[in-house]
Amino acid sequence: MDRVLANRPAITYSSLGGAVIAQQVFQGPGGPDAYLQGVPPCAFGPASSGGFLFGQPPRPGDPLDIKSLASFLNWQRSAEERLLSLEEARLERELQAEERREEREERRAEQERQHELRLFSMLTGALVAVGQVAPTTATTAPTDPPVSPHTNPSTSGMTTAAPSDSPSLSRPPSEAPMAQARSTQEKTTLTSPTSVKASEMSESFSPRLSTAKKPFRNVYLSNRGNRIQQHWGFLQEGFALYAMDKHHDTDNPDGIINMGTSENKLCNDLLHKRLTKPDMLHIDPSLLQYSDWKGHRFLREAVAKFLTHYCCSPSPLKADNVVVMNGCGSLFSCVAAVICDPKESILIPTPFYGAITEDINLYSDVKLFHVPLNCEVDGKDSRPFHLTVGKLEKGLKRAEQEGLTIRAVILMNPHNPLAEIYTLEEMIGFLEFAKRNELHAIIDEVYMLTVFDESVTFHSVLSVDSLPDPQRTHVMWGMSKDFAMAGLRLGTLYTENKDLVGAVAQLGSFHGVTGTTQHQVAQLLQDREWISEEFLPGNRSRLKAAHSYVTGKLQSMSIPYLDMPATLYIWADLRKFLRESTFEEELSLWRSFIRHKVVLSCGQAFSCSTPGWFRIVFADKHSHLQLGQFIVCALTFFFIEESKQSEFVLLDCQASEHAESLDTLIGTLRHQIRSSDWLEKNTPELSAGEDPEILDVFKALLQRARK
Repeated sequence: MDRVLANRPAITYSSLGGAVIAQQVFQGPGGPDAYLQGVPPCAFGPASSGGFLFGQPPRPGDPLDIKSLASFLNWQRSAEERLLSLEEARLERELQAEERREEREERRAEQERQHELRLFSMLTGALVAVGQVAPTTATTAPTDPPVSPHTNPSTSGMTTAAPSDSPSLSRPPSEAPMAQARSTQEKTTLTSPTSVKASEMSESFSPRLSTAKKPFRNVYLSNRGNRIQQHWGFLQEGFALYAMDKHHDTDNPDGIINMGTSENKLCNDLLHKRLTKPDMLHIDPSLLQYSDWKGHRFLREAVAKFLTHYCCSPSPLKADNVVVMNGCGSLFSCVAAVICDPKESILIPTPFYGAITEDINLYSDVKLFHVPLNCEVDGKDSRPFHLTVGKLEKGLKRAEQEGLTIRAVILMNPHNPLAEIYTLEEMIGFLEFAKRNELHAIIDEVYMLTVFDESVTFHSVLSVDSLPDPQRTHVMWGMSKDFAMAGLRLGTLYTENKDLVGAVAQLGSFHGVTGTTQHQVAQLLQDREWISEEFLPGNRSRLKAAHSYVTGKLQSMSIPYLDMPATLYIWADLRKFLRESTFEEELSLWRSFIRHKVVLSCGQAFSCSTPGWFRIVFADKHSHLQLGQFIVCALTFFFIEESKQSEFVLLDCQASEHAESLDTLIGTLRHQIRSSDWLEKNTPELSAGEDPEILDVFKALLQRARK
């Protein structure tokens, strides 16, 4: 309106000799005609060359046509009002046009992004199709691990198109007809590259990745300090690289997507809503003071009641048997310190969550003795990586033959990284093995509520009415996985061994949890209605959807994986993408993923005895999974094609540290675009038939890729 009033003609009114005279100061070349359209000539007196609209000023005694003057003034007012309304309408149209233009730009940007993703999807699909034919003609390529056609889910625990209730190794749907046609009496065999013993792997590969030079000894540190400072595992390196270049949708869209760290990023909205309620903001003076190093009494009581309910304990668990620390890693470290002496060992099946090595070794110098599990399915093992009491017995015997003292066995249920859920009968068998050999059984159940298939039931060892050896059975649980709060840092230990509780509590001052955090966790664990009716159903449905998406992508690429309805990750078999069955090749593939802005966790990080297995975390928002999976799909294809000495090569994008994620993919695909006629056969005009608005986007992308 200010703009309208500032540009309108100015009207001044004055009086002369008792007569009312209207004077218009014309601001443009149009003169008075622009405002006198439709008014008869000389209606207000003779025309004048001056600035007076009504001619010369009236002489004394001349009659004044007051009626005509009033009529003109009314017309003038109407004209001004009409001018104002027209100007307002014009400005409104300009504003609407600007808004429409911005909406079109936003739609165009979104269409370009979606079309980039579709383009890579089509390219990946076409190249994968070529890759499925190439192995049949390649003569110089290493032997890929073939899948035996004798596949039967009912007898081997293997799944094809549909998952089974038992733990299984999933295969793409295209293999299902062949599998179903075989006899149910035939067993599944999955031939792998030559297996490597865990002990050999440990000797061949230092935990620190930059091992080309001899580690430098720092004169300011003790031998133990140097050992701790120089320790650097694969999980630590991957997370450190991710921490320096985290992907963010707006702030850093070209950063690294983390599909290697087991974090649940799907429930931030549910947690934010609950954690910002008034009961979470309570500050009592006691929360600001030192507490019992086992944890505040009110929190240990809340934990005992929580575990009693969700672990289906036959009798109420006791708060005096609960110890609270800042994460289960601290609990592993403290328990190992009080049950083992330096250089003694703990038995653990492999693969296993690799950070446990640091947890028990850096402080206490306690070792892990590996019991390798075979990824093959044969007459003895009904499923891949099958843990049995017999294998534990053999591992213990081998350790004793090597002169080692074994004090405990670590068991994870659900398992990390296999995601396998052991039955209650299996767990009791493991506990009886520990009792026979006077071993402590450290049970990790941090994923006990992260089971997203309603047909599958998890059974905690705390649900057993009478444990085989309750004084040597210690159960861990925490907030990081089941409640998607890895940054909260709170873990719990439940054991009936009072002496162990007291010894661990002595170390609690090094691993305490703030009083305010303990209050918040207690409030959360007591809110049974929110947990059972809002959080757990929402979390499980989101995990199930994300799991289905990632497994669907793996099936489309013919990548086998363990089909388990629990945890936050998938244990996938990428052995066919290795040029040779070595851990060096696995490491090369892992680093290629990182260079292309995706972090996965390689099998070496979990002490897997066979190269080529990777852990893929799926508990992230769909757009991150989508972009990460496109990079994984493209890169794994190019990696295997390079090993087959085909016309496709893997382009090293390491020099382009700041390249955009999608631009990096385009750069990787340039050679394939130049050497293939696929894009010429699938022209932009054909793509426009699906969506005419993206024709120009497709052309721009094609020109961009060919530069």
